Amino acid sequence: MTAAATKPRRSTARLPDTVSWWTEFYRVVRRIPPGRVTTYGVVALLAGRPRAARHVGFALAALKESGPNADVPWQRVLASRSRSRAAISIKDPVGGAVQRMLLEAEGVVFDARGGVPLDRFGWWGRAAKKTPESSHAGAVAPGGLTAPSTTARRRAASADRTPAGTRPGGSAARRPGRRS
Repeated sequence: MTAAATKPRRSTARLPDTVSWWTEFYRVVRRIPPGRVTTYGVVALLAGRPRAARHVGFALAALKESGPNADVPWQRVLASRSRSRAAISIKDPVGGAVQRMLLEAEGVVFDARGGVPLDRFGWWGRAAKKTPESSHAGAVAPGGLTAPSTTARRRAASADRTPAGTRPGGSAARRPGRRS
């Protein structure tokens, strides 16, 4: 007998189907009305995966011209450039031109630098509206209460731990890797 015959066969672990949750992204993108755009991050948030904006891009790049998801209006999802602007992120000049052509046919207007004003053409879904002003101040919770932003929470926590104007460990605290 050979050594391979005496060893028990190792079963390979079945990997989870990583694209199964992309259907949630497609469902959100299908809800975007013509003439409106949104960002990859908003699609991820509305699909219940707030830190998966890059996966939204993967999911939209995987779409085919035929099949069950051929009706997904992929062109309506843009990359965020600032709180109030979005732009086409497709690096391929032909693909970017096709996306721009499709959006312009729907009435979306681009500025001279290729940006789209989200205050005019943005779509935020049925969740609490995210506007440039409210995204910095915090999210609107049910009941109209405003939750503090992550930065505000960190500053408040830091202020509770250290006296104003000093760093933890005193003013002479050394950073790792720095010489005095």
